[in-house]
Amino acid sequence: MSRFDHLDLDGHALELLLAVHEEGSVTRAAQRLGVTQSAVSHGLDKLRAIAGDALFVRSGRGIVATVQAEALAARARVLLDELRAFGQAAGFDPARWRGTLTIAANDLQRDLLLPALLRRLRAASAGARLCVIPSGAPQPALLREQGCDLVITPRPPEAADLLQKRLFEDRYVVWFDAAARKAPARRADYLAAEHVTVRHEDRRGLDIDAWLAEQRIEREIVATVPGFAGIAALLRGGPWLATLPSLLGRGALRGLAATELPFATPPMPMYLVWHRRRQDDPLHRWLRAELEAVAREAMEGGPPPG
Repeated sequence: MSRFDHLDLDGHALELLLAVHEEGSVTRAAQRLGVTQSAVSHGLDKLRAIAGDALFVRSGRGIVATVQAEALAARARVLLDELRAFGQAAGFDPARWRGTLTIAANDLQRDLLLPALLRRLRAASAGARLCVIPSGAPQPALLREQGCDLVITPRPPEAADLLQKRLFEDRYVVWFDAAARKAPARRADYLAAEHVTVRHEDRRGLDIDAWLAEQRIEREIVATVPGFAGIAALLRGGPWLATLPSLLGRGALRGLAATELPFATPPMPMYLVWHRRRQDDPLHRWLRAELEAVAREAMEGGPPPG
């Protein structure tokens, strides 16, 4: 690394480095930071001059980090946490805060909670920005290394350095197109039908599918999609069933019909997960409190349509 004056660095430069590193794209980094592509490119040029390294090089249609950039990104995460704690030591005031909060969620949690959360964050802080990334079946590295503040998931990853809190609980129902078929009235009707379900991009299925298999409740699965958002198009106009959370009726499956399962199933809990290092961070406590308030309001809204 070249010799440089450490005062040439600031929190904005570190945030820019992490955004490009995590997004793997100058365009997406600019969108995440709410700035122009040229501003990101200019910031990268400054960082390259400071570090004496290319930092990011082209690979196919995207860019990848150099070994030096990987090391700097890891250190930048720590420094940003320390800067945040320093800036909030005298008391956190949302109205004065500016920055991006990154939350990992799949489409159920995203549609149910995050629009209301964004409204609350922006009402309290005109400088607040929200970045939503897919969680899939989340791994600890998502909170340890990838700049993610919170994960909302029914599958909290198990690790000693992660903390969790239950946000709400939902039940499973059978979704179908009432214009194309009748509801399965009995267990035999349910088992005789063909089904569609979700298998995330990491090839992991839903907890309810694993539970049904354990109970030896065998179904004919005719299609899988990588997220809840793809289910509605498959169900409409077809005879198929989907066994999914009832709260999807407020988002991805709005307009489709739902009925109770012909047998009892376990509930679907939803958890808030974060890294232990953020536990006492005033900014993070505020974010968690706002999200918990949104979840309470969502659950008080009555049963979903369907």
